[in-house]
Amino acid sequence: MTAAAPRDVAVVGAGMVGLATAWFLQEGGARVTVHERDAVAAGASWGNAGWLTPGLVAPLPEPAVLRYGLKAVLDPSSPVYLPLRADAGLLRFLAAFARNSTPGRWRTGMRAFVPLAEQALAAFDTLAAGGVSAATPRSEPFLAVYRSERAREGLLTELRHVEDAGMHDLRYRVVMGAEARAMEPLLTSEAGAAVRIWGQRYLNPPQYVGSLADAVRARGGDIVEGGNVTGVRATDDGVVVTTTAGEHRHDAVVLATGARLGALARQFGVRRTVEAGRGYSFSVPVDRMPGGPLYFPEERVACTPLGDRLRVAGMMEFRRPGDPLDPRRITAIVDAVRPFLSGVDLDDRQDEWVGSRPITADGLPLLGSTASPRVFVAGGHGMWGMVLGPVTGQLVARTVLSGAAPPELRPFDPLR
Repeated sequence: MTAAAPRDVAVVGAGMVGLATAWFLQEGGARVTVHERDAVAAGASWGNAGWLTPGLVAPLPEPAVLRYGLKAVLDPSSPVYLPLRADAGLLRFLAAFARNSTPGRWRTGMRAFVPLAEQALAAFDTLAAGGVSAATPRSEPFLAVYRSERAREGLLTELRHVEDAGMHDLRYRVVMGAEARAMEPLLTSEAGAAVRIWGQRYLNPPQYVGSLADAVRARGGDIVEGGNVTGVRATDDGVVVTTTAGEHRHDAVVLATGARLGALARQFGVRRTVEAGRGYSFSVPVDRMPGGPLYFPEERVACTPLGDRLRVAGMMEFRRPGDPLDPRRITAIVDAVRPFLSGVDLDDRQDEWVGSRPITADGLPLLGSTASPRVFVAGGHGMWGMVLGPVTGQLVARTVLSGAAPPELRPFDPLR
C-alpha cells in the first residue's frame, strides 16, 4: 500500500457487497469500520436464492421485458408486478428501463458483465482460503425447467448470446423431460424439458454473509450494527460519516447500501437512480432434497437446498423498500411452482420474507469512484449481488487503495 492510500476506510452496509469490500480492503492493508443501519445480512442478502451462477449473469433489461403488457404488470400474480401508485420518479425509471430493453443494449451490457462473471467464483475461493468458512457447494445438477421444448428456446438463445459476448467457460446441454425427472425425482410430469448448466454453485445466504462478517471481525475490523448513517461529508483530509450514534472520521468511505444507495450517493454526483426490485422467499420441507438449485424461468421462481429445507424465491415487484410483505405475492409463487413439484409441502412455509434488490435502469451496477476522490460506491447489482459481491469487493477495494479503477470496472462508472 502506498503512502497516499487510505489507511482507515468506512464501509456503509453489511450485506454481501459491503462485507466483501471490507474484507478485500483489509487484504490490502486498510483498517475498516462497517456501519450497518440494521444487522449483518438484514437486507437483500438474507432471503435471496443464494445462487452463485456466473453462467446466468446478464442485464435485467432485456427484450423479453417489453413483451409484458400493462395488464400483466398490474396483476399481483404476474412474475413482474407494478402496484399502482403516484410516483413520477418510478415511472421515469421504468421508462428508462424499457429504453434499455433492446437487443443492442443488452449485448453491450452483457459484454460488460463477462469479465466480472468469469472472475466471480475465484473471488469466493480467495475468501475461503482467507478464512471465510461457510461452504459454497457445487450445483449437481443445476436445472432450468420448462413445460415444453418450445418454451426452453428463449434460455438457449440467451445462453448463445452470453457465449457470443465472450463467456468462454459456459457448459450446458438440453435435457428432455424424462431425463430431468430422473435427475430430480421431485419434478412432476409437468417438467417436459430442461437445460442443464455446469460449473455453478450455491450457498446459504445468511450463513455465508455471517461467516464473512466473522472473518472481517477476526482481522480487526469493526462492524457497527444498528447505527443508521444519516449523512456523509467529504473534507480536505477525509470523510465524516454521521450516524445516529455520532460522527466518525475516516480517510475514505464506500457506500454499499443496496436499494437505498441514492440517498447518500447523489450529493457526490451519482445521478443514476437505484430502485427497489423486491423479491420474495420462504422455506418448505421436502421428502427428498434436490442435488442443486432448480430454476423455473417462465415462472421466475428459484428453488435452493438450504439445510433441511428448500428455499423457494421469486418475483420482481417495484415497491418502496419499507413497504410490508404482500401475501398475494407468496400465493403467486406457490401457485406457479406447485404443478412442477412432488414431495414438497408448499403449505408448510417458514421464513416468509420480502427484500429489495437494487435495480438500475440500464441493468449495470454502480462500482467505483464518485465526484469526490474519497467517496466510492458499490451497488445496483440487481439479482446478481450475491454471485458478484466478492469480485466487486475485490475490484472496488483495489480502486480505493490505488486511486485507479481496474479496466473491468470502466463500464460500471457511477458517474456515467
